[in-house]
Amino acid sequence: MKEHDFYETPSARMLEFDQIIDRMEEFALTKKAKEKIRKLSPYLSETEVKAKLKNTTEARIMLEKCGAPPITALEGIAELMETAQKGDCLSAAQLEKIAVTLTAVKRLKDYLSRGKAFGISLPYYEENLDSLEEIREELNRKVRSGRVDDYASRELKSLREGIERTEAKMREKADAVMRSNRECMSDSFSTMRNGRVCVPVKKEYKFRIGGSVIDKSSTGNTLFMEPTAAGRLYEELQEMKIDEENEERRILYELTVLLSDKAQTIAENSRIIEKLDFIFAKGKLSVDYDGTEPAINTERYVRLKDGRHPLMEKSSAVPLQFEIGKGINGVIITGPNTGGKTVAIKTVALNCLLAQCGLHVAAEQADICMNNLILCDIGDGQNLAENLSTFSAHITNVLRILDQAGQESLVILDELGSGTDPAEGMGIAVAILKELKRSGALYLATTHYPEIKEYARQEEGVVNARMTFDKESLKPLYQMVIGEAGESCAFYIARRLGMPGHMLREAHRAAYGKICCESMPASSFGECREDDLLFGEEEEELDENRKNTELQRKSPRIQKQKKKTASPGLSEKFRRGDSVMIYPDKKIGIVCEPVNEKGVLRLQLPDKKIYINHKRVKLHVPADELYPENYDFSIIFDTVENRKARHQMERKHVEGMLIRNE
Repeated sequence: MKEHDFYETPSARMLEFDQIIDRMEEFALTKKAKEKIRKLSPYLSETEVKAKLKNTTEARIMLEKCGAPPITALEGIAELMETAQKGDCLSAAQLEKIAVTLTAVKRLKDYLSRGKAFGISLPYYEENLDSLEEIREELNRKVRSGRVDDYASRELKSLREGIERTEAKMREKADAVMRSNRECMSDSFSTMRNGRVCVPVKKEYKFRIGGSVIDKSSTGNTLFMEPTAAGRLYEELQEMKIDEENEERRILYELTVLLSDKAQTIAENSRIIEKLDFIFAKGKLSVDYDGTEPAINTERYVRLKDGRHPLMEKSSAVPLQFEIGKGINGVIITGPNTGGKTVAIKTVALNCLLAQCGLHVAAEQADICMNNLILCDIGDGQNLAENLSTFSAHITNVLRILDQAGQESLVILDELGSGTDPAEGMGIAVAILKELKRSGALYLATTHYPEIKEYARQEEGVVNARMTFDKESLKPLYQMVIGEAGESCAFYIARRLGMPGHMLREAHRAAYGKICCESMPASSFGECREDDLLFGEEEEELDENRKNTELQRKSPRIQKQKKKTASPGLSEKFRRGDSVMIYPDKKIGIVCEPVNEKGVLRLQLPDKKIYINHKRVKLHVPADELYPENYDFSIIFDTVENRKARHQMERKHVEGMLIRNE
C-alpha cells in the first residue's frame, strides 16, 4: 500500500479517518494542498509530529485572531510560467491572472505580518513570500479587463485615438451619403458589414450611389454599399489597427520577459501558499470540531480527558475519560448492546491517529503515545464476493493484526470472538488476548463473554471497563468506568421493550435451565434488579393485555387474486351435441366443446366452427333428444380423413401420421 493511500486502508476506513480527510479537503483551496491532504498519513518521527501539531495550533490561533487567510487557488500559474520561460508571449488575460496572484501574495503577506504580534512562528512564512511589487504594479497598470490598457504606452494611446477618429469619420461619410440620397435608401441608419461602414441601398438605385457592394439582404432587395469616401478611410483604418496590434504585442512580450526572469520567485510563492493552505486547512478542521493540541510521548501511555468522536456533534457527545499504559496494556470493555462500546474504542483510536498525523484531537486534554501501527477489527466484515462469513472475516483480519502487532502498536478489537459458537468463540477470544499481551501492544477489546471478564480480572496488565446504561430510559450513557466489568442486561432490555413473559421464561429456561429468579446467577441481570423481570401474575396480566392489543391492532392484509371460473351450472347447461340458438342472429348450431372456465363454448355451424360466449347462446334441443346413447359425435365434428386416421391408429402405430383438429 502506497503511503498516500493510507486513508483507504481497512483500519483507516474502520476508524472513519477517510471522512476526516474528506472534511479537511473541503477547507483547502489549492489543488496541491488537497493532494497533500489525500496523502496524509501518521508520522513516525516524534520531532516531526510535534512540529506538525505546532503548525496546526498556530494556524488555529491565526484563524481565531485574524480571521481566514486570503489564500487564492493557483491553478494554471505554473503552466503559464513555463510558457513564459519557453519564450512564448502570454496573452493579456493570462498576464492579468498572474497579476491577481501577485496581489493575493501581497494580501497574504499583510495577513501574516499582523500575526507576528501573537508571538508565534507561523507568520514568519511571510518572509519567504515576494509579491514582486514593481512587476505587480506594472501588470496592473498595463493590463486590465483582459486587454492591454490604453495607457500602457503613449504610442498605443495615440493609435487607439486615431482609430476612433477614423471610425467616426467613416460613419460621418456614410451618414452624409444617406442624407443626400434618402429616396435611394431602404433604412435610415448605416450599418457595419464585414468590418466596413455600409449604407442600405434599394436594389434599383444601385448605380446612383458611388461605392462597393459589400453584402445584400436575404431577399436581395437591399444592397449594403460602402461609400467611396468611407472606403478610402477604411484602408487608413486597417493600417492603424495593424500598428495597434504590433504595439500591443510588444507590450505583452515586454511584460512576459519581466515575469520569466522572476519564474523562480513565483514558483516559490506558489509553494509557500500551497504549504500554508495545507496548514490552515488543519487549523480550520480543528476549529470545526473544537480540537486541542495533545501532548506526545514515547512511553506507551494514552490519556484522554473529556474525549469525544470528532465526527459527532460536541453538544450531543458524552465526554469519555480514558487511560491506558503505565503497567496496563489491555482494556476489556463490556456493557449492553448500543451502550457505546464501539464508539468508545473508535474515539480512542481515531484521536491517537489524528494526533500522529499532526492534527488536533477532540478532547479537553490528551496525552498520546507514538504508535508504529494502529490496527483495527471493527464491524462484521462480511464479504459475499470473497465468500467470507462474519466469523471468517473477523478471524482473517485478527490474524493479520496479530502478525503485524508489536510493542509500539495500538490494537482495537470490536466484539471479540463473535459470529460463532459462544463456547468456541470465547476460547478463541482468550487465545487472541493472550497473544496480544505477548506482543506487548496496547489493546482495547469489546466483548459480552463473562469468561473474558474473569480473564481480565485475573490477568496482570489487563483491566475491565464497562459502559454505563440508564435502565429507565433504556438509553446508553456513553460513559466508561475503568476497573469494573459491565453486563449486557439483555433480559431486562427485552422485557422493557415489550417481549412477552412467556418468551422471557423460555429464554431463561434455555439459558439457565430454570425460570425462578432465585435460581438465576446475578450476572444474568448485571446492574438490573431481579424483581424487575416480573415473573408471576403481574407478568401474566401484561401478557394478556398484549394479546388483547394484538387483536385490536389493524394490520394490512394480503389480497389474493380471484380465480376466474365459469358460473355454477354452465358446464352442465350445455353439453356436447346440444342444439343451441345463437343470438341476435338466431342461427342454429351444435355444441362441440362445453363451456370452459372463461364462459366460452365452441359451436359447429353448417360451414365452420366458432367460439362464442355462453350469454349469446340458448339451448334449443338437448343432445339426448337428438342422438341415441353413446353416439359417436366424431361423425359430425371430425373430417373423414381424421376419422380414418384415428381408426388406423387405434389398430396399430402408423409412422408419420398426424390428426389435425380444426
